[in-house]
Amino acid sequence: MDWTLEVVIVPVSDLDRSIAFYRDQLGFALDHDTRNEHMHIAQLTPRGSGCSIVIGSLPSQNEMAPGSLHGLQLVVADAEAARAELIGRGVEAGEITVFDERDGGTFFGFADPDGNTWAVQQIRARAEKPLIPVEVRQRFGAEQEL
Repeated sequence: MDWTLEVVIVPVSDLDRSIAFYRDQLGFALDHDTRNEHMHIAQLTPRGSGCSIVIGSLPSQNEMAPGSLHGLQLVVADAEAARAELIGRGVEAGEITVFDERDGGTFFGFADPDGNTWAVQQIRARAEKPLIPVEVRQRFGAEQEL
């Protein structure tokens, strides 16, 4: 039995501002932005990921205070390049820290506009062997490179 984590709810205070941050500054794909008289939610997915974030006004989202989610983790093949990309897009990213010289021991972090925090871990092996191979990403809605 596989158990896959595919959605994480991120509590935010301003949905449009958060969509702009995650889409335009972080480069997440906007999978959908759904508005009706009962709700407004958006799902965004980091390029190469099988897990998305959902932001909006569903009851489960309203139970969490905006900015209360800490320690979400993204993985990249090159922390320096990833940090430079984020800084170039206006994201305040922390300094790179090497906790362990082995692959997986290098990190930096950033926060979204509400204060939800993210860690970015470097795993160099992802460059040669992505978690989701490029040739099958279309199944996951990530066929467009940003």
